[in-house]
Amino acid sequence: MQSLVKYDPSFSLLQVNLGPSEVLVAEAGTMVARSSNVQMDVRMNASAREGFFGKLKAVFIALIRKAVGGDSFFVNHFHGPQGGWVWLAPPMSGAIVEIPLQGRSMLFSAGSYLASAGDVDLKIRFGGLRSLLAKEGAFFVEATGSGTVWVTSYGGVDEVVCNGSYVLDNGHLVGFDSSLNFNIRPAGGGLTGFMASGEGLVCEFQGQGRILMQSRNLGSLVDWLTRMLP
Repeated sequence: MQSLVKYDPSFSLLQVNLGPSEVLVAEAGTMVARSSNVQMDVRMNASAREGFFGKLKAVFIALIRKAVGGDSFFVNHFHGPQGGWVWLAPPMSGAIVEIPLQGRSMLFSAGSYLASAGDVDLKIRFGGLRSLLAKEGAFFVEATGSGTVWVTSYGGVDEVVCNGSYVLDNGHLVGFDSSLNFNIRPAGGGLTGFMASGEGLVCEFQGQGRILMQSRNLGSLVDWLTRMLP
């Protein structure tokens, strides 16, 4: 499978060429175009390795995600006996980054997952109260395996390595290795700093692993647009 990201980093478009019988899994609503010989199947965003009760749990979680965050709980599977091509684009302007999992597991914040191919197992993971406080939603998308994942962001994406501890503004988190632990705390400066600094809460990571961050904050954009409304 060959891929190319065009118009990066502002208005990225992912072009994927599928070989015979290769499968591309993509978030619902992201397809721009596809060749006529490529078929599309709609499936629920749940781990293929889950049993009946696991899939039932995934349906319940998916309904909650849909009700609280508006995320789709379906993914599209593109494939064809002769192969073909598929073009994908995220809803927001920003970068698309290709991530080889290489046997690792990564967690991605709401709206960051775009597509995947190869040996990648997707499932929804509950992040608890800390993820709600981090404005990332209650659930993460967990990707595990040795295949490839494409993620998107608002703005450009940078990868940093946490070696001990790392502090990141909560609105700039895209994803991180599941081996990392993170907690939510005020940015600093006590109550005055929390209310007046404009920084609010931050994610503090502990351990060793990768962190993906985006250069722009969607929450800040929403706040700015709200002030412009009559």
